[in-house]
Amino acid sequence: MNVGTINEEYTKENLWNGYFYHFPIGSFSYYNPETMERTGIHMDDFQVIDNYLMVRMPEEVDHHKSTYISERADKYILRQQVSNVVFDFEDTRFMDSSGIGIIMGRYKKISCFGGRVFAIHADRQIRRILHISGLGKIVEIME
Repeated sequence: MNVGTINEEYTKENLWNGYFYHFPIGSFSYYNPETMERTGIHMDDFQVIDNYLMVRMPEEVDHHKSTYISERADKYILRQQVSNVVFDFEDTRFMDSSGIGIIMGRYKKISCFGGRVFAIHADRQIRRILHISGLGKIVEIME
């Protein structure tokens, strides 16, 4: 296993952000250093298209992955000056309360600038979680 630290900026902040990078052939995967578990989140899960940040959510959205997703999304929001965030739940089969926190936190940041948050490709269970939590009132859930 080839574990090292890579980033656009090699600074103390990046060394202390809590994530090491592993390079399987053709993609990047992230490891949590406390558990050395693979998060299943890849660099191409975050893309900026026009003024939209597209975030492809992993199969399981739990507290092990939520910190990284939130931090990475925040960096895109600030650096790329995106106006809207789209969470794509196509691959997601499980989400706990930390997933609600991811969405709520990005909503708070993006709504200050008049931006909106969308959820797309959510299956019946994920849509139910979004509605029960109250996120259905502030996030546009697209069928």
